[in-house]
Amino acid sequence: MDLTELTITQAHEGLKNKKFSSRELTQAFLDKIKKTDGELGAFLTVTENLAIRQADEADKKIAKGGDFPILAGIPSSIKDSIMVKGEIATSASKILENYVAPYDATVIEKLKENGAVIVGKNNTDEFTMGVSTENSAFKVTKNPHDLTRVAGGSSGGPAAAVAASESCYALGSDTGGSIRLPASFCGVVGLNPTYGSVSRYGAIALASSLDQIGPIAKNVEDAKVVFQVVSGKDPKDATSKNFKFQISNFKLKGARIGVPKEYFAKGIDPEVEKIIKSAIEKAEKAGAKIIDISLPSTEYAIACYYIIVPSEASANLARYDGIKYGHSNQHAENLLGVYLKSRGEGFGPEPKRRILLGTYALSSGYYDAYYKKAQEVRELIKQDFQKAFEKVDLIFSPVSPIPAFKIGEKANDPLSMYLMDIYTCPVKIAGIPALSMPAGKIGKLPVGLQIVGNYFEENKILAIAQEMEEML
Repeated sequence: MDLTELTITQAHEGLKNKKFSSRELTQAFLDKIKKTDGELGAFLTVTENLAIRQADEADKKIAKGGDFPILAGIPSSIKDSIMVKGEIATSASKILENYVAPYDATVIEKLKENGAVIVGKNNTDEFTMGVSTENSAFKVTKNPHDLTRVAGGSSGGPAAAVAASESCYALGSDTGGSIRLPASFCGVVGLNPTYGSVSRYGAIALASSLDQIGPIAKNVEDAKVVFQVVSGKDPKDATSKNFKFQISNFKLKGARIGVPKEYFAKGIDPEVEKIIKSAIEKAEKAGAKIIDISLPSTEYAIACYYIIVPSEASANLARYDGIKYGHSNQHAENLLGVYLKSRGEGFGPEPKRRILLGTYALSSGYYDAYYKKAQEVRELIKQDFQKAFEKVDLIFSPVSPIPAFKIGEKANDPLSMYLMDIYTCPVKIAGIPALSMPAGKIGKLPVGLQIVGNYFEENKILAIAQEMEEML
């Protein structure tokens, strides 16, 4: 039996029935990482000592008998933009190359309270800026289904790790599509929760009004288990809500599923369209009512998103100044020189691009024309979804217009990279939850179905996704 192929539920049963220990389970994953990750590139750091220590602690708890948390003793991996105390946290940037996290993110505290084992920190696009994990300052993460192709981004490392069974599940973060896109490309399940349902405390910020931590897992049940553990109010995060996940009996039979006409327009790969429309037909056969809807502001979503994100990023990334922490060039003649040289050497091309865009959009004389206007458009996009949810319970759509593309294929064309977020970023602008799940394959390349729900209706999304999973 290959222990690395087990889901959370299967691993929990195995630990409960003493078929193997957490130490054995953890060692199996660490051995798998050693064997396959040299080529795959899903990990920036392997936290072997921490993992073995946590596994031994879990074994002691399990040995006492009685019930123990479902995540106890089960190996996970964490996107490198989320802090794990005492471990390197680079957010895949040279400016934080040697930065050691002084505290745990709230989601990590919750995992540790539940006895989780952390085997390592996963690769990401630098400061989570990207759709392919090619923007990492350290390595490119490859797609486990085809090593010549990207894993998606920015949570490409976590998605590839789960798809390649290098960790049982992972935590990623989603600002424009950064959980759902790599989940789609790698053929795993990724949940972007409602903004505020999971604490952002301890996540290295990109755009504070959009960033959200969520689970990446082998199946829908596992994503649900992890989401239940990490969600909820956190006094350290003023944007977090008093949210309690409750299981829903919501069923496809009688459910009203909206299909936005704007998401099946020009630019979608015909094979992707075929797979998603086939999934929608299966939902209809299972008793769902399919309703055509319109989200007219979709065409402005990318433009709106790429003003708000760089603006917030330019403010958030101002803290990396070569003084308090991170990379510092002390050979400058004055303080301004320290700032300029440290940031010039530490930031890669994509953060520099977004800092410049954001600083421009927020500058005197342009603020009203760009940032203020983008926030007004954001309200229109929210209203589109609110109107849609008066008629439908959930929305089905593609995650991406194309399957995983070749490494290097779009590297010199930032605009075509930005357009990869066309179906995922409107959801983020509105702050609503959405899940990506495998719907089929083009050759060996997975294609994801996106299921979008209303605010704090993750339970409906997960219930329907589990039904869809059985059919697909």
